Amino acid sequence: MTDTQNDPATACPADPAAPALRLHDVPDWLYLLREFEALYRHGSAGGARAIRSHRKRVRDTLSAIIDANPELTFRDPHAKPVTAHLGRALDRGERGAVAGLSRALSRVAGALTWEYGYEKVPKALARKYAYCEVLGPRGPVKAERLILGFVLFAPATTYPQHSHKEIEESYISVSGDWSENEVAVHAPGSLILNRPGDEHRITTAELDPCLLAYAWVGAESSLAAPGMKLTATRKARMASGI
Repeated sequence: MTDTQNDPATACPADPAAPALRLHDVPDWLYLLREFEALYRHGSAGGARAIRSHRKRVRDTLSAIIDANPELTFRDPHAKPVTAHLGRALDRGERGAVAGLSRALSRVAGALTWEYGYEKVPKALARKYAYCEVLGPRGPVKAERLILGFVLFAPATTYPQHSHKEIEESYISVSGDWSENEVAVHAPGSLILNRPGDEHRITTAELDPCLLAYAWVGAESSLAAPGMKLTATRKARMASGI
């Protein structure tokens, strides 16, 4: 039996006849989701009704999922070039406003499946971006009405203009400084809401990586097949160095 098979945070039981692992069987994954729930329960909405409503949808759905003790379905861990920056992002996150979430993520970092989500990814972006899902239709924590995950950017990244059809999205800054649509600078602890169809573009600071937690809320059919697509033209991407 390998070390991976011995570690319930990174694999399903080695014996096919053994009962499937469930969320409450693996404390590191349970604590990670509780950190998400705490952020959406106790964080400020800044007086914005839309953000307050979104926070409530996320935390109520997540609380119900945690109580239901869903099955865990692990995929093979997979890295991307940008994950070379993950250690630095987590180190900085543990010194910031979202330290609990950063520490909880570090406990399961070896089990994460990092991916791009797009069929075609510009070569420069492929070196500077990836995301991992921690709860949703693809697991590891199975859920149909909510997706939670993390997106990691290398320093000085431009993530091209894009939108999400029929999906409401929020980002919470875990580590690093970044801007959306070049209208403000967001530091750890900030929450940004993108409504379905909102076009947005992300740029990150020059010296350190940026780690964002995200939540997607939408219909089961939309979350199961989000159809991620960059909407910036190739000329615009080239002008931004991607």
